[in-house]
Amino acid sequence: MGLTKAYDVIVVGAGHAGVEAALAAARMGLQTACFTTNLDNIAMMNCNPSIGGPAKGHLVREIDALGGQMGLTADQTFLQMRLLNSGKGPAVQALRAQTDKRAYAWTMRLAMERTPNLDLKQGMIQDIVVEDGQVQGVVTATGLFFAAKTVILSTGTYLHGKTIVGEVQRQAGPSGMAPAVGLTANLVRLGFAVGRFKTGTPPRIDGRSVDYDAMQRQEGDSEPWRFSFMSPREPRKQLPCWLTYTNARTHEIIRNNLHRAPLFTGAIEGKGPRYCPSVEDKIVRFADKESHQIFLEPESWDSTEMYVLGMSTSLPEEVQIEAVRSIRGFEQAELLRAGYAIEYDYLLSTQLKPSLETKRVRGLFCGGQINGTSGYEEAAAQGLLAGMNAARYVQGREPLVLSRSEAYIGVLIDDLVTKGSPEPYRIMTSRAEYRLMLRQDNAHLRLTQKGRDAGLVDDQRWEVFQGLRDAIAEEHGRLAGVVVAPGPQVQAVLREAGTAELRTGAPAVQLLRRPELHYDHLVAMGVGRGDLDRNVVQEVETLIKYEGYIHKEIEQVDRVRRLEAKRIPEWFDYTGLRGLSTEGKEKLAAIRPETIGQASRIAGVSPADIGMLMVYLEQRRGSH
Repeated sequence: MGLTKAYDVIVVGAGHAGVEAALAAARMGLQTACFTTNLDNIAMMNCNPSIGGPAKGHLVREIDALGGQMGLTADQTFLQMRLLNSGKGPAVQALRAQTDKRAYAWTMRLAMERTPNLDLKQGMIQDIVVEDGQVQGVVTATGLFFAAKTVILSTGTYLHGKTIVGEVQRQAGPSGMAPAVGLTANLVRLGFAVGRFKTGTPPRIDGRSVDYDAMQRQEGDSEPWRFSFMSPREPRKQLPCWLTYTNARTHEIIRNNLHRAPLFTGAIEGKGPRYCPSVEDKIVRFADKESHQIFLEPESWDSTEMYVLGMSTSLPEEVQIEAVRSIRGFEQAELLRAGYAIEYDYLLSTQLKPSLETKRVRGLFCGGQINGTSGYEEAAAQGLLAGMNAARYVQGREPLVLSRSEAYIGVLIDDLVTKGSPEPYRIMTSRAEYRLMLRQDNAHLRLTQKGRDAGLVDDQRWEVFQGLRDAIAEEHGRLAGVVVAPGPQVQAVLREAGTAELRTGAPAVQLLRRPELHYDHLVAMGVGRGDLDRNVVQEVETLIKYEGYIHKEIEQVDRVRRLEAKRIPEWFDYTGLRGLSTEGKEKLAAIRPETIGQASRIAGVSPADIGMLMVYLEQRRGSH
């Protein structure tokens, strides 16, 4: 086995995590190679071809702010774009795009091919070479050795993958592609603990065989939303989605075939995602519900293939056909692909540092579903951070670790490395304790500087960001000094908005804090500026309306930051510390938190344990 070529960074896998990891490392100037079992499947959307949604849309905005690719590509290839939760507060509002799965994958491949320092290679990685606890490179299934200073594993659901449809099982990755074999055994030999998860996907049907008149049409928004502030905001043609429902007949068909459902026969052993259950699971768990929503969503401008959201299943194919045709609008539906379940191996995420480097092997990083997560956005976010930190490792720089108060990416990674996950992890707004600070609209203000410092935000993006940042600050400051007089025009706007008229002059910021009023009302009063970018308007309005709540969250963050600043030495021996509970010692020794703040979030570690640990660390500092 001779050396074929040496790299700074090697990425194993070219799904959503692998793409972001490889692009990040190469754009930071590192010689990078990305290996995939099939070059035609780069960034494939093997499940729903959509990007964003609650909390996931926040991740996409953060990826973009740091200099990642997902938001830009989604903006280029979407079929439909909507702002979800628009009637709720800004903390939970999120963009969701239905994307052209073919165009998305091709655009991502082109981005990789056109990036300097990045080599794409088709090949299956079978071994990670490690010497004295330091990664040395990889070996392909054909026996070629490629040296690397760092390696990033982003194998998705391919690791020892097995697909299941009814009684039929076969070793395969998503959509029948080749699984990654051999690598799990290699990781176990290296001392890593691995688990097994399950996910699934619904059948796809031919759009020409559907009765659209029997369903509810779901249009995209007329407002030209975009994930990236670098994308043009011109209106674009969009495709509709469609809403229908399961019914009593659908449920009867599924119940009558539960004895053939792999989920209930024991054929499926891996734990599935709680927040994306199969339709047979929903029928059993929510037996009192008479119907469940089913969304029919397009997969491409150039194809009649449609995705049946809400119908994820691994029932036998003939049962899938019968169940689908029982749904209103689908009576004559032709299945193009059957739904299936897939089981795959993953690495227990508590074996990772917050940088996503493994604790056991120096220079080995992991990102995406190999860490026990689900979803394209979660994978891409981890891939981006793994790529950035692998590059920084080679450069001899400290890793970039985002805190829970800085980004949803920070929440995601902290949850994984501190708590682990007994089921495929999914990001949600409820997981973030500082939701009002971590809005999707201010992601660029929170993170673009960090992307610039890392070397991922180029001059063009930086210039655009500076313009937005300065415009927000300028308008926010201007409104703070404006007093609105109770003239006829102002009073008319207030009456029309259904809010109290003015008796005396009032500060513009005070008016904008009223629930009934928005920045557009200030424009109508002659106080606001009608020429401002909508991103600027949205940010200024949110800052003013929620100023008090934001300040409270900032105070909470400051208190927690003091705990995060108290670092725990890597060599610290918990077993010899008297006063710690037995469970606390076991959990702390297994996870080896880097800070007191991280230690406090470990399940099983009590406040008393944290107090004892802090006292001991202070005593040690005082004696040195």
